[in-house]
Amino acid sequence: MRPETPYANLSPDMVLAAIDAAGYCADGRVLALNSYENRVYQVGIEAGDPLVAKFYRPGRWTDAAILEEHAFARELAALEIPVVAPLDLAGVTLHAHAGFRYALFPRRGGRWPELGTADDRQWLGRFLGRIHQAGRAAAFAHRSRLEVGELGRKSRDFLLRGRWLPDYLAPKYEALTEALIEEVERLAEGWRGARLARIHGDCHRGNILWTDAGPHFVDLDDCSTGPAVQDLWMLLAGDAEEMRAQLSDILEGYERFLPFDRRELALIEPLRALRMIHYSAWIARRWSDPAFPRAFPWFAETRYWEDHYRALEEQLAAVEAPPLEL
Repeated sequence: MRPETPYANLSPDMVLAAIDAAGYCADGRVLALNSYENRVYQVGIEAGDPLVAKFYRPGRWTDAAILEEHAFARELAALEIPVVAPLDLAGVTLHAHAGFRYALFPRRGGRWPELGTADDRQWLGRFLGRIHQAGRAAAFAHRSRLEVGELGRKSRDFLLRGRWLPDYLAPKYEALTEALIEEVERLAEGWRGARLARIHGDCHRGNILWTDAGPHFVDLDDCSTGPAVQDLWMLLAGDAEEMRAQLSDILEGYERFLPFDRRELALIEPLRALRMIHYSAWIARRWSDPAFPRAFPWFAETRYWEDHYRALEEQLAAVEAPPLEL
C-alpha cells in the first residue's frame, strides 16, 4: 500500500470480502458514498438491511484514537442522543482486512437540514446541549485537541512550502495570513477561558441528517477536545442579523441542558478563519490521492487562489470587527 495512494487496492471485491470477514453475507451490491478523507460504502446484505462500511484512511488515526471515536458515539447513542454509532460485533467495533481498518454502521437516511424555522434550530440545539453535557462527563486520551497553531500556522506553512500559490500571489498571501493568524492567536488565546471538552468537532450541516423524527448526527471522525462553540458556528449562515437569530434559537434549546459561555462568541470568526486556511491545506495534503483532483479540479487553478486570497482579506476584516452579540 503506497501512502500517496492509500486506497488503490480497495476494490469492490475487497469491500465485499471485508464485510464477509466481519460475519455478514453481502449480496454483491456496493454503492460508494460521498467521502474523501475516508472511503465509505453502502453494502447490501442478504436477508437484512444494507450496512454502511467506513474504511479509515491509513496512517491518519491510531487504533486507540479510532476506538475513542467509537466509544464516544456509542456512549451518546446509549443516552438516546441520535448519533449513528458503529456496530458492536461481539465486543469489536474496529475491524481489519487486507491492511485496511474499517467499521460497520447501520444505514440511516435523511435529508439536508434547512434549519429554516426556530423550532428546528431549537430542536438541534437541544441535542447539541446533550452531546456537550455528555462530553464533559469524561475526557479523550488519544483524540486530537483543537489547536490554533495546527489549524492555522502549520497549514499556512505547508501551502507555502508546497508552492501551491502563483508566484506573484505567494508573498501577499504570506503577509495576509501572518496578519490573520496573529490576530486569531490574540483573540483565541487560551480559547478565552472556555471549558474544553469532548465535542463532535466537524458539526456542519453535511454531517447532520434530518427526518420527520428530527435530526441525527453522523461522522464523528473529527471528534476532538475543544470549546463548545466549535460545534455551533458552522451551523450559522447569512449576515450578522441572520446568524444572531439562528444562534439565539440554537442556544435556547442548548441551554435547557447546559449553560453556554458567552465569551465563546468572540471565537466564531477566528474559528472560521482557521477553517478556511486549514481546508486549503487539507486538499493540498491529499492531492496525490486520485479522488481529490477529480473532486476539486479548480484547486490547481490560479483563479481559486485569487478568490481564496480575497476571501481571507474579508475574513481578516470580520475577525477584527466586534464579535457577534446576543
